[in-house]
Amino acid sequence: MNPSHEPTLEIQAPLTDAVLAALHAGDRVHISGVLYVARDAAHKRLVQALEAGQPLPFDPRGQIIYHMGPSPARPGKPIGSAGPTTAGRMDPYVPALLEAGLKGMLGKGNRSLAVREALQKYRAVYLVATGGVAALIARSILTSEPVAYEDLGPEAILRLTVEGLPAIVGNDIYGGDAYLAGRARYRQ
Repeated sequence: MNPSHEPTLEIQAPLTDAVLAALHAGDRVHISGVLYVARDAAHKRLVQALEAGQPLPFDPRGQIIYHMGPSPARPGKPIGSAGPTTAGRMDPYVPALLEAGLKGMLGKGNRSLAVREALQKYRAVYLVATGGVAALIARSILTSEPVAYEDLGPEAILRLTVEGLPAIVGNDIYGGDAYLAGRARYRQ
């Protein structure tokens, strides 16, 4: 249910410039398409590869990285619970990935000033998934396959195909911040 009565936007990943231009902090979205899962250790390796001039295990241009802690899949399911993890832990690595063409991140919690500025500079968005609903989010995941760094176990990079995964635009390309806007509304 959308209590603001504004429509939920259906967006397709990878993201295009037109989609990014239409998104504003606070918008509710349903994401369909391909997402990549990466957490702290994988982010560190991705940035090390960029710094060394090595190719990444996937082309980040237009892609969304989901900061997610997957659990093992039950028989017949592509993945277990698939809840967001705190995105701020990845903040030191984000500007380099955005510069390489990443256009979206999905996680929980607010982002640092440096990341918010990089989102504007590189025209990318941060999407927020609700914590505590990992089993419900998993219903939106159609496929899950390892891509790289399998030695990292649950922190390996995964490629997900999703349909209708719910999220909220936390930070947009214009500098909008749903967290700051929410705090301002609460103070009124």
